[in-house]
Amino acid sequence: MRKSRTIYFNDARHYYLFVFDPPLRLEDAWRPVDEVSGTAVNTFVYGVSRGDTGLFFPSAVGMRFGADLQPFQNAYEWRSWENMESLIARGLDPLTVLIERAHEKNMEFFASLRLGGYGGMNPEHSVANGGRGFLHPEVRDHQYAQLVELATRYAVDGVELDFAAAPGGDTFCLAPEDAPQEASVLTDFVRDVAAMVRQRPGSAGEVGVRVYPAQELNDRAGLEVDTWLREGLVDYVVPMAYSCFVLDANMPIDWIVAAAHASDIPVYGMLQPYTQYPATGSITRHSGTPETMRAAAANFYAKGVDGVYTWFMKWPLQDAERRTLAEIGDPDLIKEGDKLYIKRRRSGNAVDMGYDAALPIEIETADPSKTYKLPFMIADDVQESSDRVRRVTLMLHVRNLVSADRFSVRLNGQSLEHETCRRSFGNHTSPYDAMRLEFELEGVRPRKGENELE
Repeated sequence: MRKSRTIYFNDARHYYLFVFDPPLRLEDAWRPVDEVSGTAVNTFVYGVSRGDTGLFFPSAVGMRFGADLQPFQNAYEWRSWENMESLIARGLDPLTVLIERAHEKNMEFFASLRLGGYGGMNPEHSVANGGRGFLHPEVRDHQYAQLVELATRYAVDGVELDFAAAPGGDTFCLAPEDAPQEASVLTDFVRDVAAMVRQRPGSAGEVGVRVYPAQELNDRAGLEVDTWLREGLVDYVVPMAYSCFVLDANMPIDWIVAAAHASDIPVYGMLQPYTQYPATGSITRHSGTPETMRAAAANFYAKGVDGVYTWFMKWPLQDAERRTLAEIGDPDLIKEGDKLYIKRRRSGNAVDMGYDAALPIEIETADPSKTYKLPFMIADDVQESSDRVRRVTLMLHVRNLVSADRFSVRLNGQSLEHETCRRSFGNHTSPYDAMRLEFELEGVRPRKGENELE
């Protein structure tokens, strides 16, 4: 039976070890777990490494974060090292402290390892430096040994293999020229890890994977996700792209849900943390709100996911964030709430890896014969619930627009010319740069599922 999970991820750095001044108080050492306790979160995932593979626990196998950075040049590096040292000096293992706290709070604990980097080893092996990554036996052995350590030395409920951190947060496991013909190397690695974790002494552990949302992206990286699912090599799968931090309520995951469920393997939808981000052209970054997270979660549930997964929420977590975490685990609860469905904007890093987006639409010259189509999905049945849904608003942000401009807008083929449209400033930092058009949809409303704006 597939497990329903609400998962929160902490990367050990930005809102934890980088933040608190040493010595680390036990109350602050528990903070990543305690701040999500009492919500719907029942699974805590901890990122034990970053792209340079500095590890955030006293590993006997890998290099601890900060070991190669001394003398420290940055406050966050010093804090991270000294915070771990302050716990170790008291006879406390920094990772065990979190594991035990999660279990006290009735949460599962998974250790997540980024696989493309391997600190302390020959840098020439790294794909980033022209090496062949996992084709080097030393690399495979090193990463496997780290996972053995996590799964057997620590009381984790499982490990998560993060293949989706590249690019942006890690390096690819295989070079682009090697990936198509050498994908079996990564499949064999996943197969070995699964056997080890499930057959460890004591209770069997689980293996989760982070992979890319689109099948062609996984193929390009040498990730035989279909094979892993068909053979039951993994216990859950999370489709995501680290290079895109923007909430994507329309993530193309239908294929992976179908493939995973055919083998009774759960899929968890990733709720990325931002609605606007500088990489997408925004002046500032905006964190997800209860309304935007609720809408994206509703779409994921409509696609058949078995739970949702999120991270990096506006910190310190306040009432709005905890309210979101309390709701997103229950599809029936979010069904009744206000929602703001947004379309993801294109970002350079994501495009570079082949993960494009429909926005922004660029209209360089006026051509009355040409239309621009924007597909989107909503989980709500607005038409059947007209007595419950009091208001439906379509908001468009259009740059370089003046009031004299004329264009038509159609929703599922129906013109919006008779719907009330209000104009306002696109933003308050540079109000002259854009207009926001708000259509109050009374006669023409979106339908449940797929829609097309034109």
